[in-house]
Amino acid sequence: MGFTKAELESYRDAVVPDLLPEDGQPLRLLFVGINPGLWTAATQSHFARPGNRFYPALLRAGIVPRPIDASAGMTEEDRDELRRRGIGITNVVARATARADELTPEELREGGAQLRDLVARRRPTVVAVAGVTAYRAAFAQKKAMAGEQPERWGDSRVFVVPNPSGLNAHETVASLATAYADAARAAGVLGEAPQP
Repeated sequence: MGFTKAELESYRDAVVPDLLPEDGQPLRLLFVGINPGLWTAATQSHFARPGNRFYPALLRAGIVPRPIDASAGMTEEDRDELRRRGIGITNVVARATARADELTPEELREGGAQLRDLVARRRPTVVAVAGVTAYRAAFAQKKAMAGEQPERWGDSRVFVVPNPSGLNAHETVASLATAYADAARAAGVLGEAPQP
């Protein structure tokens, strides 16, 4: 599947629905992107841009059992696999842009407040925000570093993990997998049970 530049531009400001387990089903690990890119909006599938390393990192970490190629749009089987494992995906800001740096600080703060509301309602074991710069802006944590954060959101542990975008060139699939596996272990999705 491919799109022309004009086709992608037509998806600017579109919204991609959250991918969450059904109400009443456990949400163990909530991955949070900054906002949807235009390719993601076009396919209605999170982290869908060709070359995005999110799903390869999930596979390498053992979080998913088989490859997921979201670039042509996720299949219902892919979505169900994530939901069954208690994994959800959302964004700090809902509107699609070509680049995350098109977002305003106000949008990031407002989106951060809405994310906190979602977390209060769905109570994931772990929230994993992909991108330290966006985390700092959205949650007024100017000195935040990657990894588990000292603050919990209610009962939810909060991790800042690397953004899987190809623009984040110093990260590799292996380094992303390591960070995502840490959050997944804390959530009880991988290996050891979550800490109380």
